[in-house]
Amino acid sequence: MAGPRATTQVAAVIGDPVRHSLSPVLHNAGFAALGLDWVYVAFPVPEGRAVEATAAMRALGIAGLSVTMPHKAAVADAVDSLSPVARRLGAVNTVVWRGSELVGDNTDGAGFVDSLRADASFDPVGRRCLVVGAGGAARAVVMALGQAGAAEVVVVNRTASRGRATAQLAGGAGRAGSAEEVDAAELVVNATPVGMAGVGGGEESGPGGGLPGGIDPTRLGAGQLVVDLVYEPLVTPLLGAAEARGAATAGGLGMLVHQAGHAFRLWTGEEPPLVAMREAVLTELKLGARPAET
Repeated sequence: MAGPRATTQVAAVIGDPVRHSLSPVLHNAGFAALGLDWVYVAFPVPEGRAVEATAAMRALGIAGLSVTMPHKAAVADAVDSLSPVARRLGAVNTVVWRGSELVGDNTDGAGFVDSLRADASFDPVGRRCLVVGAGGAARAVVMALGQAGAAEVVVVNRTASRGRATAQLAGGAGRAGSAEEVDAAELVVNATPVGMAGVGGGEESGPGGGLPGGIDPTRLGAGQLVVDLVYEPLVTPLLGAAEARGAATAGGLGMLVHQAGHAFRLWTGEEPPLVAMREAVLTELKLGARPAET
């Protein structure tokens, strides 16, 4: 297809930093695969200027917007309305036009559950789950697992109050817990940056700094699915330890692709070509990886 024209629809991601974002790779691969006259770009927007960026979306007629850190909460206050998921999380990662109004949505949790079902053949219904972390990604995952029918969602976080608040998002299935409960979980999720290339230690790391939340790898084993939302490196210390103990594993690439797929569908009305999108981002990571966006 020819390059951008006067009729080309523009979608974008805003964040700070954002030059590392893999979203342009994902979405442009999807547009190309379907022959859509769309283009996706990254706009660095400093903290504190998300309201201006949202106004620019209105003024310029930008057809779709992705939102990454540190703007997810600010954009939630700047749009005309919120989806039920975004309202409960207080965070927006996707903005879509509905008539003349801008609607803020959050596709992270839906993307996570889709990745479990499609890529790992794991259905959360009736399953015991443990999530490490209480930040934005963790909150989306915990809420999505509760809505998907998980029997239990245990949240492990060193700040007890944050852990309890996050667990409440899973409804009656949620509760705060400890890393010692990991051997009882059928699904174990690292929703912290621990294990990311260049990242170690921090509040959620174990004594060695490489495993999140004080998880003891000897408690992991067959019959469990261990998911790390970090996707660079593709095999994190947690996943390597889990594999060595016989557990099934999955990295964060699935969630990245599927949450983007939900945004793609909301903007274009088309089914996202997930295979082409995944292949494009895998190629990009192999050519020269960058830090994961949150």
